[in-house]
Amino acid sequence: MKVKIHTLFQYLLDTTEAEPEAFVGFSLSQSPKLGDFLADLDPGLSLDWNGGSFRGLPELRDRVIGQAGLDGLCSPDDVLVTAGAAEANYLAFMQLVQKGDEVIVERPGWPQAEVLAEAVGATLRIIDRDESDGWTLPIDAVEAAITPKTRLVFLSNPNNPTGALMGEADLARLARAADRVGAWLIVDEVYAGLEWQGARAPSIAGIYPRGITTGSVSKALGLQGLRTGWMICRDETLIRDAFILRENASEIMNILGEVIAEIALRPERLAPAMEAARTAGRATLAKLDAYVAGQPKLSWTPPQAGLIGLARLAPGIDSDTFARRLLADPYRTFLLPGSAYHRPNHIRLGVGGGQAANLDVGLDRMARLLADW
Repeated sequence: MKVKIHTLFQYLLDTTEAEPEAFVGFSLSQSPKLGDFLADLDPGLSLDWNGGSFRGLPELRDRVIGQAGLDGLCSPDDVLVTAGAAEANYLAFMQLVQKGDEVIVERPGWPQAEVLAEAVGATLRIIDRDESDGWTLPIDAVEAAITPKTRLVFLSNPNNPTGALMGEADLARLARAADRVGAWLIVDEVYAGLEWQGARAPSIAGIYPRGITTGSVSKALGLQGLRTGWMICRDETLIRDAFILRENASEIMNILGEVIAEIALRPERLAPAMEAARTAGRATLAKLDAYVAGQPKLSWTPPQAGLIGLARLAPGIDSDTFARRLLADPYRTFLLPGSAYHRPNHIRLGVGGGQAANLDVGLDRMARLLADW
Protein backbone atom coordinates (compact mmCIF):
# COMPACT_ATOMS: atom_id res chain seq x y z
CA MET A 1 0.00 0.00 0.00
CA LYS A 2 1.37 3.40 -0.97
CA VAL A 3 -0.43 6.48 0.31
CA LYS A 4 -0.12 9.54 -1.92
CA ILE A 5 -0.22 13.05 -0.55
CA HIS A 6 -3.51 14.87 -1.03
CA THR A 7 -3.77 18.35 -2.52
CA LEU A 8 -4.85 19.78 0.84
CA PHE A 9 -1.79 18.51 2.68
CA GLN A 10 0.51 19.34 -0.22
CA TYR A 11 -0.55 22.98 0.01
CA LEU A 12 0.01 22.99 3.77
CA LEU A 13 3.42 21.40 3.27
CA ASP A 14 4.37 23.92 0.59
CA THR A 15 3.41 26.91 2.73
CA THR A 16 4.36 25.79 6.23
CA GLU A 17 7.37 28.14 6.42
CA ALA A 18 5.60 31.21 5.01
CA GLU A 19 5.05 32.86 8.45
CA PRO A 20 1.78 34.66 7.68
CA GLU A 21 0.69 37.63 9.77
CA ALA A 22 -3.02 36.82 9.54
CA PHE A 23 -5.29 33.84 8.90
CA VAL A 24 -8.57 33.77 7.02
CA GLY A 25 -10.05 30.35 7.46
CA PHE A 26 -8.84 29.19 10.86
CA SER A 27 -10.52 25.85 11.48
CA LEU A 28 -10.53 25.47 15.26
CA SER A 29 -11.61 27.45 18.29
CA GLN A 30 -9.12 29.56 20.19
CA SER A 31 -6.80 27.16 21.99
CA PRO A 32 -6.66 27.14 25.81
CA LYS A 33 -3.35 27.28 27.65
CA LEU A 34 -1.82 24.50 29.72
CA GLY A 35 -2.20 26.71 32.77
CA ASP A 36 -5.98 26.48 32.42
CA PHE A 37 -5.74 22.81 33.45
CA LEU A 38 -2.96 22.85 36.04
CA ALA A 39 -5.26 23.07 39.04
CA ASP A 40 -6.95 19.82 37.99
CA LEU A 41 -3.74 17.95 37.15
CA ASP A 42 -2.10 15.64 39.67
CA PRO A 43 1.64 16.44 39.83
CA GLY A 44 2.18 12.83 40.84
CA LEU A 45 0.65 11.56 37.60
CA SER A 46 2.77 8.83 36.04
CA LEU A 47 3.61 9.54 32.41
CA ASP A 48 3.77 5.83 31.59
CA TRP A 49 0.18 5.08 30.55
CA ASN A 50 -3.30 5.26 32.03
CA GLY A 51 -2.92 1.99 33.94
CA GLY A 52 -6.57 1.13 33.46
CA SER A 53 -7.28 0.18 29.88
CA PHE A 54 -5.45 -0.06 26.57
CA ARG A 55 -8.63 1.29 24.97
CA GLY A 56 -8.10 4.65 26.67
CA LEU A 57 -8.60 6.19 30.07
CA PRO A 58 -11.90 4.74 31.38
CA GLU A 59 -13.03 8.12 32.71
CA LEU A 60 -12.36 9.72 29.33
CA ARG A 61 -14.33 7.07 27.48
CA ASP A 62 -17.23 7.71 29.82
CA ARG A 63 -17.02 11.47 29.06
CA VAL A 64 -16.96 10.74 25.33
CA ILE A 65 -20.26 8.86 25.58
CA GLY A 66 -21.79 11.71 27.57
CA GLN A 67 -20.74 14.54 25.24
CA ALA A 68 -22.02 12.58 22.23
CA GLY A 69 -25.45 12.20 23.81
CA LEU A 70 -25.16 8.41 23.75
CA ASP A 71 -25.89 7.59 27.38
CA GLY A 72 -28.12 4.53 27.44
CA LEU A 73 -27.37 3.76 23.78
CA CYS A 74 -23.65 3.08 23.97
CA SER A 75 -21.24 2.31 26.78
CA PRO A 76 -17.60 3.22 27.45
CA ASP A 77 -16.70 -0.24 26.13
CA ASP A 78 -17.87 0.98 22.72
CA VAL A 79 -15.16 3.68 22.70
CA LEU A 80 -11.56 3.50 21.52
CA VAL A 81 -9.35 6.52 22.27
CA THR A 82 -7.15 7.47 19.31
CA ALA A 83 -4.62 10.04 18.15
CA GLY A 84 -7.32 12.46 16.99
CA ALA A 85 -10.31 11.79 14.75
CA ALA A 86 -7.97 11.26 11.81
CA GLU A 87 -6.50 8.14 13.39
CA ALA A 88 -9.97 6.91 14.32
CA ASN A 89 -11.05 7.25 10.67
CA TYR A 90 -7.85 5.55 9.53
CA LEU A 91 -8.16 2.58 11.90
CA ALA A 92 -11.78 1.91 10.96
CA PHE A 93 -11.12 2.29 7.24
CA MET A 94 -8.07 0.06 7.15
CA GLN A 95 -9.74 -2.75 9.08
CA LEU A 96 -12.90 -2.65 6.96
CA VAL A 97 -11.93 -1.89 3.36
CA GLN A 98 -10.00 -4.13 0.98
CA LYS A 99 -9.09 -4.02 -2.68
CA GLY A 100 -12.18 -4.22 -4.88
CA ASP A 101 -14.59 -2.89 -2.24
CA GLU A 102 -16.67 0.17 -3.03
CA VAL A 103 -16.41 3.26 -0.84
CA ILE A 104 -18.88 6.15 -1.04
CA VAL A 105 -17.59 9.63 -0.16
CA GLU A 106 -18.94 13.16 -0.40
CA ARG A 107 -17.47 16.15 -2.21
CA PRO A 108 -16.62 18.57 -0.89
CA GLY A 109 -15.69 16.61 2.18
CA TRP A 110 -12.81 15.56 4.39
CA PRO A 111 -10.46 13.92 1.84
CA GLN A 112 -8.96 11.21 4.05
CA ALA A 113 -11.16 8.37 2.79
CA GLU A 114 -10.37 9.20 -0.84
CA VAL A 115 -6.65 8.93 -0.17
CA LEU A 116 -6.99 5.64 1.68
CA ALA A 117 -9.36 4.13 -0.91
CA GLU A 118 -6.85 4.82 -3.67
CA ALA A 119 -4.05 3.35 -1.54
CA VAL A 120 -5.82 0.01 -0.95
CA GLY A 121 -7.30 -0.27 -4.45
CA ALA A 122 -10.93 0.27 -3.49
CA THR A 123 -13.43 1.77 -5.94
CA LEU A 124 -14.56 5.30 -5.10
CA ARG A 125 -18.09 6.48 -5.70
CA ILE A 126 -18.32 10.27 -5.41
CA ILE A 127 -21.47 12.05 -4.27
CA ASP A 128 -21.33 15.78 -4.99
CA ARG A 129 -22.95 18.18 -2.59
CA ASP A 130 -24.99 20.83 -4.39
CA GLU A 131 -23.85 24.39 -3.77
CA SER A 132 -27.03 25.81 -5.30
CA ASP A 133 -28.97 23.86 -2.65
CA GLY A 134 -26.90 25.09 0.29
CA TRP A 135 -24.34 22.27 -0.02
CA THR A 136 -27.01 19.75 0.95
CA LEU A 137 -26.05 16.09 0.66
CA PRO A 138 -28.37 14.48 -1.91
CA ILE A 139 -29.59 11.46 0.05
CA ASP A 140 -31.27 10.03 -3.06
CA ALA A 141 -27.89 9.95 -4.81
CA VAL A 142 -26.25 8.18 -1.87
CA GLU A 143 -29.00 5.58 -1.80
CA ALA A 144 -28.66 5.02 -5.55
CA ALA A 145 -24.87 4.62 -5.24
CA ILE A 146 -25.08 1.87 -2.63
CA THR A 147 -24.65 -1.59 -4.16
CA PRO A 148 -23.89 -5.06 -2.79
CA LYS A 149 -20.19 -4.16 -3.24
CA THR A 150 -20.46 -1.10 -1.01
CA ARG A 151 -18.34 -1.67 2.06
CA LEU A 152 -18.23 1.81 3.57
CA VAL A 153 -19.96 5.20 3.38
CA PHE A 154 -17.77 7.99 4.75
CA LEU A 155 -19.31 11.37 5.65
CA SER A 156 -18.78 14.31 8.00
CA ASN A 157 -21.57 15.96 9.98
CA PRO A 158 -21.41 18.92 10.23
CA ASN A 159 -19.84 18.74 6.81
CA ASN A 160 -16.18 19.63 6.61
CA PRO A 161 -15.65 22.10 4.87
CA THR A 162 -19.07 23.62 4.03
CA GLY A 163 -20.74 23.49 7.43
CA ALA A 164 -23.89 21.90 5.99
CA LEU A 165 -25.80 19.92 8.61
CA MET A 166 -27.74 16.66 8.33
CA GLY A 167 -30.54 15.95 10.75
CA GLU A 168 -31.79 12.79 12.39
CA ALA A 169 -34.19 11.85 9.56
CA ASP A 170 -31.44 11.93 6.93
CA LEU A 171 -29.03 9.96 9.12
CA ALA A 172 -31.67 7.31 9.78
CA ARG A 173 -32.39 7.10 6.08
CA LEU A 174 -28.70 6.62 5.31
CA ALA A 175 -28.48 3.92 7.97
CA ARG A 176 -31.40 2.03 6.42
CA ALA A 177 -29.79 2.24 2.98
CA ALA A 178 -26.44 0.98 4.29
CA ASP A 179 -28.13 -1.79 6.26
CA ARG A 180 -29.72 -3.24 3.11
CA VAL A 181 -26.28 -4.37 1.95
CA GLY A 182 -24.49 -4.65 5.31
CA ALA A 183 -22.32 -1.59 4.65
CA TRP A 184 -20.57 0.41 7.36
CA LEU A 185 -21.24 4.11 7.90
CA ILE A 186 -18.58 6.44 9.34
CA VAL A 187 -19.67 9.93 10.35
CA ASP A 188 -16.87 12.27 11.39
CA GLU A 189 -18.24 14.68 14.03
CA VAL A 190 -15.29 16.95 14.74
CA TYR A 191 -17.48 20.06 14.51
CA ALA A 192 -20.49 18.68 16.42
CA GLY A 193 -21.74 21.05 19.08
CA LEU A 194 -21.12 24.20 17.03
CA GLU A 195 -24.50 24.48 15.32
CA TRP A 196 -25.65 27.92 14.15
CA GLN A 197 -28.90 26.70 12.63
CA GLY A 198 -30.78 23.82 14.25
CA ALA A 199 -29.82 21.34 16.94
CA ARG A 200 -26.91 18.95 17.13
CA ALA A 201 -27.63 15.82 15.12
CA PRO A 202 -27.64 12.47 16.92
CA SER A 203 -24.51 10.36 16.58
CA ILE A 204 -24.67 7.54 14.04
CA ALA A 205 -23.25 5.07 16.59
CA GLY A 206 -26.55 5.29 18.45
CA ILE A 207 -28.66 4.92 15.31
CA TYR A 208 -27.01 2.06 13.44
CA PRO A 209 -25.14 -1.03 14.76
CA ARG A 210 -22.55 -0.65 11.99
CA GLY A 211 -22.40 3.11 12.50
CA ILE A 212 -19.04 4.53 13.56
CA THR A 213 -18.87 7.96 15.17
CA THR A 214 -15.47 9.65 15.17
CA GLY A 215 -14.55 12.87 16.92
CA SER A 216 -11.94 14.70 18.97
CA VAL A 217 -11.27 17.63 21.27
CA SER A 218 -9.40 19.42 18.47
CA LYS A 219 -11.90 21.71 16.76
CA ALA A 220 -14.68 22.94 19.04
CA LEU A 221 -12.44 22.97 22.14
CA GLY A 222 -9.28 24.12 20.36
CA LEU A 223 -7.22 21.27 21.84
CA GLN A 224 -5.67 20.05 18.61
CA GLY A 225 -2.23 19.70 20.15
CA LEU A 226 -3.42 16.99 22.52
CA ARG A 227 -3.90 14.61 19.56
CA THR A 228 -6.76 12.97 21.42
CA GLY A 229 -9.84 11.67 19.65
CA TRP A 230 -12.07 8.62 19.55
CA MET A 231 -14.24 6.22 17.67
CA ILE A 232 -17.56 4.96 18.99
CA CYS A 233 -19.17 1.79 17.64
CA ARG A 234 -21.46 -0.82 19.17
CA ASP A 235 -19.80 -3.59 17.16
CA GLU A 236 -17.36 -5.26 19.55
CA THR A 237 -15.34 -6.86 16.74
CA LEU A 238 -14.78 -3.56 14.95
CA ILE A 239 -13.52 -1.87 18.12
CA ARG A 240 -11.24 -4.85 18.83
CA ASP A 241 -9.86 -4.88 15.28
CA ALA A 242 -9.23 -1.12 15.37
CA PHE A 243 -7.51 -1.53 18.73
CA ILE A 244 -5.24 -4.25 17.30
CA LEU A 245 -4.27 -2.06 14.35
CA ARG A 246 -3.61 0.89 16.64
CA GLU A 247 -1.31 -1.25 18.77
CA ASN A 248 0.75 -1.91 15.63
CA ALA A 249 0.79 1.74 14.60
CA SER A 250 0.70 4.62 17.09
CA GLU A 251 0.08 2.49 20.22
CA ILE A 252 -1.27 5.82 21.43
CA MET A 253 -1.58 5.60 25.24
CA ASN A 254 -1.09 9.39 25.34
CA ILE A 255 -1.61 9.71 29.06
CA LEU A 256 -1.23 13.49 29.31
CA GLY A 257 -3.53 14.05 26.34
CA GLU A 258 -6.09 11.63 27.74
CA VAL A 259 -6.06 13.22 31.20
CA ILE A 260 -6.42 16.79 29.91
CA ALA A 261 -9.13 15.71 27.46
CA GLU A 262 -11.05 14.08 30.31
CA ILE A 263 -10.83 17.29 32.31
CA ALA A 264 -11.99 19.32 29.31
CA LEU A 265 -15.00 17.04 28.81
CA ARG A 266 -16.21 17.21 32.40
CA PRO A 267 -19.73 18.70 32.22
CA GLU A 268 -18.88 21.63 34.46
CA ARG A 269 -16.01 22.59 32.12
CA LEU A 270 -17.44 21.46 28.79
CA ALA A 271 -20.66 23.49 28.96
CA PRO A 272 -19.01 26.92 29.48
CA ALA A 273 -16.21 26.11 27.00
CA MET A 274 -18.72 25.20 24.30
CA GLU A 275 -20.83 28.27 25.07
CA ALA A 276 -17.76 30.47 24.76
CA ALA A 277 -16.85 28.83 21.45
CA ARG A 278 -20.41 29.27 20.17
CA THR A 279 -20.56 32.91 21.27
CA ALA A 280 -17.25 33.76 19.61
CA GLY A 281 -18.04 31.75 16.50
CA ARG A 282 -21.51 33.25 16.07
CA ALA A 283 -20.20 36.81 16.36
CA THR A 284 -17.35 36.21 13.93
CA LEU A 285 -19.64 34.42 11.50
CA ALA A 286 -21.95 37.45 11.41
CA LYS A 287 -18.94 39.64 10.65
CA LEU A 288 -17.73 37.28 7.95
CA ASP A 289 -21.16 37.05 6.39
CA ALA A 290 -21.38 40.84 6.16
CA TYR A 291 -17.88 40.94 4.70
CA VAL A 292 -18.72 38.47 1.92
CA ALA A 293 -21.92 40.37 1.13
CA GLY A 294 -19.83 43.51 0.62
CA GLN A 295 -17.35 41.88 -1.74
CA PRO A 296 -18.56 41.79 -5.37
CA LYS A 297 -16.04 39.07 -6.20
CA LEU A 298 -17.13 36.74 -3.40
CA SER A 299 -20.31 34.82 -2.59
CA TRP A 300 -21.14 31.99 -0.24
CA THR A 301 -23.66 29.91 1.63
CA PRO A 302 -22.86 30.55 5.32
CA PRO A 303 -22.15 27.38 7.30
CA GLN A 304 -25.03 25.96 9.30
CA ALA A 305 -22.53 24.58 11.80
CA GLY A 306 -18.80 24.41 12.43
CA LEU A 307 -16.08 26.98 11.99
CA ILE A 308 -15.44 26.93 8.24
CA GLY A 309 -17.27 27.39 4.95
CA LEU A 310 -16.52 27.65 1.24
CA ALA A 311 -16.80 30.97 -0.60
CA ARG A 312 -17.00 31.19 -4.38
CA LEU A 313 -14.58 33.46 -6.21
CA ALA A 314 -15.66 35.51 -9.21
CA PRO A 315 -15.16 33.83 -12.60
CA GLY A 316 -11.58 33.93 -13.78
CA ILE A 317 -9.99 33.86 -10.30
CA ASP A 318 -8.18 30.59 -9.64
CA SER A 319 -8.11 29.71 -5.95
CA ASP A 320 -4.51 28.43 -5.93
CA THR A 321 -3.17 31.54 -7.59
CA PHE A 322 -5.26 33.74 -5.33
CA ALA A 323 -4.18 31.95 -2.13
CA ARG A 324 -0.49 32.07 -3.00
CA ARG A 325 -0.60 35.77 -3.88
CA LEU A 326 -2.44 36.52 -0.65
CA LEU A 327 0.24 34.64 1.29
CA ALA A 328 3.08 36.56 -0.34
CA ASP A 329 4.15 40.15 0.33
CA PRO A 330 2.56 42.59 0.91
CA TYR A 331 -0.50 40.68 2.13
CA ARG A 332 1.08 37.91 4.26
CA THR A 333 -2.32 36.27 4.88
CA PHE A 334 -3.05 32.55 4.84
CA LEU A 335 -6.14 30.85 3.51
CA LEU A 336 -6.74 27.43 2.01
CA PRO A 337 -7.65 27.25 -1.69
CA GLY A 338 -10.76 25.33 -2.66
CA SER A 339 -8.71 23.04 -4.85
CA ALA A 340 -7.97 21.16 -1.62
CA TYR A 341 -11.62 20.06 -1.78
CA HIS A 342 -11.92 19.67 -5.57
CA ARG A 343 -13.45 23.17 -5.81
CA PRO A 344 -10.83 25.33 -7.61
CA ASN A 345 -13.19 28.33 -7.84
CA HIS A 346 -13.59 28.52 -4.06
CA ILE A 347 -11.62 29.49 -0.97
CA ARG A 348 -12.08 28.31 2.60
CA LEU A 349 -13.16 30.97 5.08
CA GLY A 350 -13.27 30.39 8.81
CA VAL A 351 -14.25 31.96 12.10
CA GLY A 352 -11.90 30.17 14.49
CA GLY A 353 -8.62 31.03 16.12
CA GLY A 354 -9.68 33.97 18.27
CA GLN A 355 -7.46 37.05 18.36
CA ALA A 356 -4.42 35.01 17.34
CA ALA A 357 -5.89 34.59 13.84
CA ASN A 358 -5.72 38.38 13.29
CA LEU A 359 -8.82 37.93 11.11
CA ASP A 360 -9.72 41.61 10.69
CA VAL A 361 -6.27 42.36 9.26
CA GLY A 362 -6.51 39.35 6.99
CA LEU A 363 -9.94 40.33 5.68
CA ASP A 364 -8.75 43.86 4.96
CA ARG A 365 -5.76 42.56 3.02
CA MET A 366 -7.91 40.10 1.12
CA ALA A 367 -10.28 42.90 0.16
CA ARG A 368 -7.36 44.85 -1.28
CA LEU A 369 -6.21 41.88 -3.34
CA LEU A 370 -9.73 41.22 -4.61
CA ALA A 371 -10.15 44.88 -5.57
CA ASP A 372 -6.88 44.86 -7.49
CA TRP A 373 -7.51 41.54 -9.25
